[in-house]
Amino acid sequence: MLPLSPGQLAGRAQQCRTGAGGARASSRDKSGSKLPHSKVPAALAEKVMSNFRVCVYCGSSRQCDPVYLDAAERLGRELARNGATIIYGGGAVGSMGALAQGALGQGGKVIGIIPGFMNELEWGHRGITELRVVSDIYERKRLMLQGANAVVALPGGSGTLDELLEAVSLKRLALFLGPIVVLNTRSYFDHLLRALERCVSERFMDPRHRSMWSVVNEPEEVLPAIHSAPTWDSSSLSFAGI
Repeated sequence: MLPLSPGQLAGRAQQCRTGAGGARASSRDKSGSKLPHSKVPAALAEKVMSNFRVCVYCGSSRQCDPVYLDAAERLGRELARNGATIIYGGGAVGSMGALAQGALGQGGKVIGIIPGFMNELEWGHRGITELRVVSDIYERKRLMLQGANAVVALPGGSGTLDELLEAVSLKRLALFLGPIVVLNTRSYFDHLLRALERCVSERFMDPRHRSMWSVVNEPEEVLPAIHSAPTWDSSSLSFAGI
């Protein structure tokens, strides 16, 4: 399972986790200006982040609103500044490319995992730390999540939604135990979050499943949300089925 348990650090990290229907954290001051960096305690970052691996799901669209690319680049910078290794889909354009460039610009480590057919189409990023070519989409998803300490989902298309929901399903079954943070840029995930809430209200999921994910609005809120996430362990299997 996870080599580190960020949820155990909840008492020492900034509390900013929200549930699907809860209040969302903000990284803006009273004037409405964006705060420049996430407030992760320095000692905590030094102790934990050197071996911390974050799996990031995001899209590769070149036609999406630039605000999504900006959010991806800012997230890449934040993760790299705090010493985290990024594991992502290996793409060179769209949010994938912006994420990688943001991290690389800060000297961060970026590992891309891409299926062979996508690499043959020259979709892979040649400038990242490591580009791993695998046999198919299924192996890509498995290796991206394998060994990851946390998952972050950015806005994206059907592939991103598939990856995010698979991570949620695996966490429900205690096959993945790390935090899952949804970066809800421009309220992109609102409809999906309402659908998940409907799963709970219609009794297809347990109310305790709401704590499997956190929702934030700004990239600078992601690391605090990861570190304040509640512990999730194999005892969750007791309510995996309802």
